[in-house]
Amino acid sequence: MKLKLALGSTALAIAIAASGMVIAQQAPVSNIDPARHPHLAQAQRLAIQASMQIGAARTDNHEHMGGHGRRAQQLLDQVNNELKLAAEAANRNH
Repeated sequence: MKLKLALGSTALAIAIAASGMVIAQQAPVSNIDPARHPHLAQAQRLAIQASMQIGAARTDNHEHMGGHGRRAQQLLDQVNNELKLAAEAANRNH
C-alpha cells in the first residue's frame, strides 16, 4: 500500500514538473500591430528577444540557475501579456 502511494506520488510529481517545463519553453507571441502602436510593438519584440536569450542561457547552464531563469521568463511572459492589454486599451480609447 505504501509503495503504491509512493509510486503514485512520484509519478504525479514527474508529470507536474514535465508540464511546467513545456509551459516554460513556449515562446511569447508577437501580437501588437506595429502600425498602430509602434512603441508597444517594439517593447514586445524586445521582451520576446530577452526571453529567447534567457532560454539560451538556461540551456547553456543546464538549468542550474536556481529557478531564476525560469522565473525571469515567466515575468517576461507577463510583460508580453500586459503590453497586449495596453494596446487593446489604447484601441478602445481612440
